[in-house]
Amino acid sequence: MMNGPQDAASVAQQFMRSVAPFRLAPLGGGLINDTFRVDTATGACFVLQRINPRVFADPQALLTNYRTLLDHLDYLPTARLSLRIPRLLTTRTGAVFFQDAAGHVWRAQEYLAETRTLTHIRTPLQAQAVGTALGQFHALFVDLPPERLKDTLPGFHLTPGYLEHYDRIRAETAPIQTGARLEQAMASVEAGRHRVAVLEAARERGELSVRVTHGDPKLDNLLFDRDECRVVSLIDLDTVKAGLPPHDLGDCLRACCGRKNPGEAAFALTRCIPLLQAYHAASLSFTAARERRYWYEAIRLIPYELGLRFLTDHLAANPYFKVTYPEQNLDRALEQFRIAESVEQQKNQLLGVIDALERS
Repeated sequence: MMNGPQDAASVAQQFMRSVAPFRLAPLGGGLINDTFRVDTATGACFVLQRINPRVFADPQALLTNYRTLLDHLDYLPTARLSLRIPRLLTTRTGAVFFQDAAGHVWRAQEYLAETRTLTHIRTPLQAQAVGTALGQFHALFVDLPPERLKDTLPGFHLTPGYLEHYDRIRAETAPIQTGARLEQAMASVEAGRHRVAVLEAARERGELSVRVTHGDPKLDNLLFDRDECRVVSLIDLDTVKAGLPPHDLGDCLRACCGRKNPGEAAFALTRCIPLLQAYHAASLSFTAARERRYWYEAIRLIPYELGLRFLTDHLAANPYFKVTYPEQNLDRALEQFRIAESVEQQKNQLLGVIDALERS
């Protein structure tokens, strides 16, 4: 498999206009694709990425979606372009991707200088910046018909489907997988089983609208300015598709409000409240009141869903998420279940915040 820096170096040259010295290094901590930063001797810099074919069965569909998003932005007034979306680079032959001899698809895009990612939210201002950016992202594509995007991950954020997959894998591995921590994780699955269809049922009733969603608005995918007070870009658009915006909101809050400091709740309201307030302000013009009624359900459901996915991957010997030790996905699952339980313990406070936003 071509996934190391030496192989990436040979691919990087396909996106360079001249043969010149360059430096290549791993970039980010993504669990799916292999990503590298390429710095050339001329001072130019770009991002090179190998798309994981085990996750994305049709890698070229990702690039088609990306071009659709960029084409849509080209028609928007400058005043609406509140976020930067990195542009795709082409190969020497003018293609937007390169397929190596093993069949792996690579793509390159511009590197946004003077930006940085954060490991955790430290201030209310940073939380507000995240909420504003997510609302702005949804606003940028609110006029783009979601059916124009290809479904690159069928079943993504379809929680009942993840539960069915878990049940199937669990039945296959039940005789050989045991342990107290595994039993704890499985108990968490059972505790939330009755709620898995809440958002899908609301969509079927017409209470939630399908729109263009990011799909993975975690903190790693938010680029801040060098002062770390404003989000410049929301990157990693592989999961952009037709979806339910509350999924995005719940996932963003899960990633940004999970416990970072000893002694605080697994889900920190001190970070959640300013983020939620800022998202509400940025999305008020196009988010219906009936959608906001499901915000709490999404905030509770998404960490449960991710915990379910991590646990299933652990039981199946880690075919989806990268791991550095055998039980890492079990550890990840337990962490997400703790966040979901913490959200539920703070249900009244969260509902009070959402109700206050509705009255404001």
